Amino acid sequence: MKLEDFDYELPEELIAQTPLKDRSASRMLVLEKNTGKIIHKHFRDMIDYLNKGDTLVLNDTKVIPARLIGEKIDTKAVIEVLLLKNIEGNVWETLSKPAKRVKVGTIIFFGDGLLKAKCIELGEEGIRRFELIYDGVLYEKLDKLGTMPLPPYIHEQLEDQNRYQTVYAKNNGSAAAPTAGLHFTPELLNELKTKGVNVVYLTLHVGLGTFRPVNVENILEHHMHSEYYEISRETCDVINKTKKNGNRLVVVGTTSVRVLETVATKYGELKEDSGWTDIFIYPGYKFKVVDNLITNFHLPKSTLVMLVSALVGRETILNAYKEAINEKYRFFSFGDSMFIINK
Repeated sequence: MKLEDFDYELPEELIAQTPLKDRSASRMLVLEKNTGKIIHKHFRDMIDYLNKGDTLVLNDTKVIPARLIGEKIDTKAVIEVLLLKNIEGNVWETLSKPAKRVKVGTIIFFGDGLLKAKCIELGEEGIRRFELIYDGVLYEKLDKLGTMPLPPYIHEQLEDQNRYQTVYAKNNGSAAAPTAGLHFTPELLNELKTKGVNVVYLTLHVGLGTFRPVNVENILEHHMHSEYYEISRETCDVINKTKKNGNRLVVVGTTSVRVLETVATKYGELKEDSGWTDIFIYPGYKFKVVDNLITNFHLPKSTLVMLVSALVGRETILNAYKEAINEKYRFFSFGDSMFIINK
């Protein structure tokens, strides 16, 4: 499979720069998995597709203010550091810019030394591992010194930092939001629960594996970076019961898909687990758990377009994207949504 097979042309004006005032007011393209039929709705209408006994799976990761601007202790050169994932203890994998100025032993000061970072290992494509040095609680330091790591295609300033956070975000650790969940409001979640829909959570800390562009022509040569996940026994039990009873399982976001499919591949079933996943899902993959998916519209040539193409079929997905473009849907992180449904 070639990278160009997952390309499409998107007018720049359809890239959403700011979130809507009402999260659930975004549009929702409903795509019937087996027929390719398209229905145009709004996100709040998703409740009409779920019944008592169905289950909604959400990723409760919380985005940290992971973008830091500091100075090298010796030359005062300005360095940007994006925290990607916590390896262990105070060691973090990061993207540094300009990376060529960061060598093993380089020390960077943030906020007059409130936080310091010492480079301990070099990686490819701007990756650096730092040991973070600070007193107190790291996340309190990040709240003071860091900013939300918005994607590079968003050029507007975000007035409310919490809008790049789901309303159910709980576990600190992501360098990017699981954007399919940004459309939910507390009111909509309560309506679902009142209707008898189960709402369960898992965690995948979004890092480089999700948003690193594919830069090889043969996609089979692409290497996914690993991301940390956790899934509880309670969540597994509810999902397994839902499937057993023939009710609908609706997974929110490609990050949630990756956790479920990783665990099911690892054990042949869903069970409590945690660890690192570098699963790469592309057409030809046989899904073990997921058949209904709520997701946003993804970048051309991205691993996320490949994942949804694996679920529905490449031509069906590209046709749906073409329809969304014709109908002036808003794309990417702050954009509209798609509900892939197995009728």
